Amino acid sequence: MKKFSTAILPAAFALAFAFASSAEAASKCEFLTNAPDSHTVVRGDTLWGISGKFLQNPWCWPQVWGMNKEEIKNPHWIYPGQTVYFDRANGRLRLGSPKGGNVASGEGATVRLTPQIRSENLTPTAIAAIPAGQIEPFLSQPLIIAAEQLINTPRIVATQEGHVNLGAGDRAYVMGDLNGVSQFQVFRPGVPLKDPSTQEVIGYEAVYLGTLKLQRTAKAADEAHAFRVEGFKQEMGVGDRLLPVPPTPLLNYVPHPPERSIAAQIVSVYGGVRQAGQSQIVSINRGKKDGIDLGTVLELYRFGPSIVDRTDPKNNGIFEKKQIKLPDEKYGTLFIFRVFDGISYGLIMQVTDAVQVGDVARSPE
Repeated sequence: MKKFSTAILPAAFALAFAFASSAEAASKCEFLTNAPDSHTVVRGDTLWGISGKFLQNPWCWPQVWGMNKEEIKNPHWIYPGQTVYFDRANGRLRLGSPKGGNVASGEGATVRLTPQIRSENLTPTAIAAIPAGQIEPFLSQPLIIAAEQLINTPRIVATQEGHVNLGAGDRAYVMGDLNGVSQFQVFRPGVPLKDPSTQEVIGYEAVYLGTLKLQRTAKAADEAHAFRVEGFKQEMGVGDRLLPVPPTPLLNYVPHPPERSIAAQIVSVYGGVRQAGQSQIVSINRGKKDGIDLGTVLELYRFGPSIVDRTDPKNNGIFEKKQIKLPDEKYGTLFIFRVFDGISYGLIMQVTDAVQVGDVARSPE
């Protein structure tokens, strides 16, 4: 057995580290046979990546740290320079400094610290759950627009003279109630998203075009507001709609399995294509009302088809042939990073095959 060095947990960054000792958690959350004794956190690391160095399933991070539901939502963040140690004897991970000192006080003496709940916003130096750069544009840009949101939404009614479409720095004229807001995102309603099982429309995926900033408020009810294009992604024009720029969400979430069993399907691949690979964005037909939250990890399966059992002697006749279903084949994982009422968006983390619309996304087994 490899030698393990006991780490001292710094008070300022302490984690709850009681190991989840139930038989069910132990059977699902096993450590890698070649897991290292420790890993010193460096800039660019992620919770997902560090977890994958120790655990067979990165979504088992909360179990091996003994995190409860509240701590998953408001976790104790890990920073570059700290070290994650593998306590092989007790089957758990510990967080400390490489020298084993009390980081909070600067002392080098051995100090035992009591686990404590402490949450904070993610600072620029703290490591993220997953590579933030891959999802940042999707955190604040509108993705799903409900039909009722289109009613009375401010709209572009005219463009700068001589311009059919608007680009960066151009002037736009808008009608509608601004409700005191000065900065807006511009979007164009996209194609309806349909549930793969029921074929019912469950939302409309908006096409993000850019941002507008108010220059002059209308002085009369029949006068348009004057805006200037501040941010530009695609050309915008008459008829495009405005929504207030939402606050930037906090990226405080930890990879974890859903609390209850989830069985979802891939609704769409972002960008309008039919297949996706690793690090691409997809939507699923489950959301808040189904128990999905930020950081939920689902496993991806290819739906097993039904076939005729040609080895069954009873299927040799001309009568009704007996069909059997092949099992669903697991081929990857999906990390949920944005959640709406009935739809969620996820980043494809690890796949061995192309993700297709209609594929199954369900709770880890």
